Amino acid sequence: MQSPYAGFWKRVVAAIIDGIVLFAVGLALGLVFVLIVGSLGESNPAIGFVELLRIVLSIAIGWLYSALQESSPHQATLGKRAMSIKVTDMNGQRLSFGRATGRHFAKILSGIILGIGYIMAGFTKKKQALHDIIAECLVVNS
Repeated sequence: MQSPYAGFWKRVVAAIIDGIVLFAVGLALGLVFVLIVGSLGESNPAIGFVELLRIVLSIAIGWLYSALQESSPHQATLGKRAMSIKVTDMNGQRLSFGRATGRHFAKILSGIILGIGYIMAGFTKKKQALHDIIAECLVVNS
């Protein structure tokens, strides 16, 4: 019998797919910003603002990509959908946008401790990574 919880490798492949999608978006965004900065000239004081805007947009795109999709009726990012997995709360219900946001930013902690927070998904009973435990979420087969 198959476990209801999504396995570690399914989650890894989903993350790779999402990474490719976000890389493509970031590449397009980066090209736009290169063109903007190039048109401003080297000594233009607006370059600092443009760089700050690029950083803020990069963070916002990653956050909104995951939080909006995981709190949507699909309950999954494009990568998770491709792997037939979804994110739920501990009762199997759809995440609120706030909980999905918390889960997204808790991934920083999962990564900052040498990725151990992510690796935990391969060893915990409910296949939860550290950010899933913090946000009280499950990743399940759909």
